[in-house]
Order: sequence, then structure tokens, then C-alpha cells
Amino acid sequence: MTRLKITRRTTLMGLGASLAAPSLLRAQSTDAFPQDEPAIREERPVQRNVSAFSQQNWQDHFDTLGSGCLLADISSRALHYWGPDGETYRLFPSSVPMTEDLTKRGYTKVVRKRENPSWTPTQNMRERDPSLPQRIEGGVPGNPLGTRAMYLDWPAYLVHGTHDTRKIGRQSSSGCIGLYNQHVEELYELVQIGTQVRLL
Repeated sequence: MTRLKITRRTTLMGLGASLAAPSLLRAQSTDAFPQDEPAIREERPVQRNVSAFSQQNWQDHFDTLGSGCLLADISSRALHYWGPDGETYRLFPSSVPMTEDLTKRGYTKVVRKRENPSWTPTQNMRERDPSLPQRIEGGVPGNPLGTRAMYLDWPAYLVHGTHDTRKIGRQSSSGCIGLYNQHVEELYELVQIGTQVRLL
């Protein structure tokens, strides 16, 4: 007959096994899983934002690459960038305007760029929300423009970052196209002054 040597390790292992046994029994029970749900193959697939992850061709939107092209696809909430080299392509999720009234569509271009831009709300923004400050300096965490901004030749329309990551993928802006700060910082390095822009 062999003698079982009781050590601290075997005691702890035995205690752990006895504590786990009821959980294992519950996990094996069919009561833990709903029995009346339809099979997932019968569920309607979610269509929200599907096209945001589809690569597009710049030729469908621009005549030439020039110094680069940006396409803000408002319906899919995605921003596409093509570099002037014909090789560089980036796709980013974005925020888009809250309403069609705030949405401007068409062709424009990047006219200036700023790191840590300051933010001054427009008169329309202040009418909608009188509690807005007159101005927020750049580099402040609450600044709605995030860490980088690219200004379009339409007044008050920008492609910019945001510190509020909940806004990305949503209708949450007053007309601008917003990106995660890490994405706008990557894009900022690629985009040149004069880059063509289309809001679609």
C-alpha cells in the first residue's frame, strides 16, 4: 500500500477542485443557455457601417491624384486617403455631422494645418448652446478639435481629431469630420496643403 504524502500543494489542489466542481456542473447544464433563441444563421445580419471597411478607388471620385485625395463618406462614416504616390492608402472611421442641415457636400481642399489647434465655437453653435466658452486653447484635453486639424476652404469646416472617442462612428459633429487623435496624427503627416477633398 502506498502512503499518500499530504503537502500544502496537494491540499490546495484538492480544495480548488472541490470549489470548481459546482461551477463545472452548472456549466454543463442546459439551463445556463437560452433554449428559445433562433439560430444565429436565421438572424438578419447587422448592416450598420458595413461599407466603412470597403476600400474605394480614388478614380471614382477625382480626376487626378494631384497632391493627394481625401474622401469623407458621410453615409458610411469613413474617411479615405490616397497619397500622391499612387501607393499610399488609409481608411479611418470618422464622426459626421449630426443632421443633414449641418452637412455640406461637394469638393473642396485643405488650405492649412494646425497642431494642437485652438477652438472657437461658431455663432450657430453658440445659439444652440449658449453655455459654450468663447474659446478653448490648443493642447487642452477638453478641446473638441483634438490634437490636429486640417482646415478646408469652406469656412468653419475641418478634418480634426477628438478627445471624446464616443463620437467616432456617429452623427455627432456640427459639420466637421472627426477622427481618433492617433488617426488624425497619422493623417496629418501625410496630407499636404492643397490635398483635394470630397464630402460625399
